[in-house]
Amino acid sequence: MPVVALVIAGAIVAFEQLVQLQFGVMGLIGFLFLTIGVKAKHSGCSAVGAIVLATLLLQT
Repeated sequence: MPVVALVIAGAIVAFEQLVQLQFGVMGLIGFLFLTIGVKAKHSGCSAVGAIVLATLLLQT
């Protein structure tokens, strides 16, 4: 079980790095807002993160 958790954590960190590489700091901030909002079940926080990521995706 710890190996699976370690692999999942590594995949999440790799995805965050990919988002930051592709979209910069704003992409990382949007991803963090979205993640925190989903985990905390706070719709406002997740909406802000989704809007930031959508805006960055539409610009490129």
